[in-house]
Amino acid sequence: MTHQARAAMSHPAFCGVSDQHLGELATELAPRWEARCESGRHDRRGGAREREAGAGPKYEFVFVDRLLVMLVHLRTGLTHEALGVIYEVGSSTIGRAIGEIRPLLASRGFAVPDRPEVRLRTLEDVFAYAEAEQVTLRIDGMETQVRRPKAGRPGRRAFVSGKRKQNTIKTTTVSDGQGRTLWSGAERPGRMHDQTSVRTEGIAEQFRQHPNVKAEVDDGYLGLANEFPDQVSAPPRKPKGLDDDDGLLTERYGWREAKRRQSSRRICVEHANAEHRQWRPLQRYTGRRETYGETHRAVASLVSDRAARRTTRRKPSTELVHVRTMAC
Repeated sequence: MTHQARAAMSHPAFCGVSDQHLGELATELAPRWEARCESGRHDRRGGAREREAGAGPKYEFVFVDRLLVMLVHLRTGLTHEALGVIYEVGSSTIGRAIGEIRPLLASRGFAVPDRPEVRLRTLEDVFAYAEAEQVTLRIDGMETQVRRPKAGRPGRRAFVSGKRKQNTIKTTTVSDGQGRTLWSGAERPGRMHDQTSVRTEGIAEQFRQHPNVKAEVDDGYLGLANEFPDQVSAPPRKPKGLDDDDGLLTERYGWREAKRRQSSRRICVEHANAEHRQWRPLQRYTGRRETYGETHRAVASLVSDRAARRTTRRKPSTELVHVRTMAC
């Protein structure tokens, strides 16, 4: 039954990744998981092991199954009890496996297009990469509905989003011009403004340290655009008097066209957020709010792996070249 469950759960319809991607994840994370388990044994023993490596009881629920359980839980949102029935183990075993694999996925960082050996883990890494590769960043916020805090608990209203009128957690996503996720984080309560949540991560200081980095944003980051007008591009403000009957028709259409063009340049980050929404926990998170940050970063790292494999589209050159004269 274990082999049958493993074969079924490894299908992309359940785990959300291809066979090649699954093999790469197992090769990358297995040594780190084993080192973490050995560190826990060392702490419980209070010293070095006395028996040879490999002695003692073996895991019946091996690492590959634990990784598959984590991926299936992230992709489909199956409960611990349902996954336990599939693998014929208890729900506590499933919960323990998810608690072991989730931080390993969350700490992987984000993949870089055309450079499989490089991973971006902080906002400083993203700005350094954008300046080196001359990438124009796209920045946008995303809100995920979470469980409502208990009555009487301090900070209960902090999670109520003024936009969605629900209890949410807000995150910030940074992508390139093709919608490939370069970074996603800055988890803050839903009541906090988009610009405030990303400012607390030090994005203003990054713009000062990297004056050549440019970014496309929406209306929620007008303050950044006003502070860094040469680097941050936001939608143009609506001129006064356009709604009046005597407003010039050309000005109205000019403002709408400028806003449409700016929106088309930054729509790719909306597509990146849509890729995150394909994973069930980021549609509506029903777990503990304390673990949402790890879950979000784990999903975002998997999304960035798949997005980084997409072929980079090169813009055709418009440079004029000389035509070689042909002899008659």
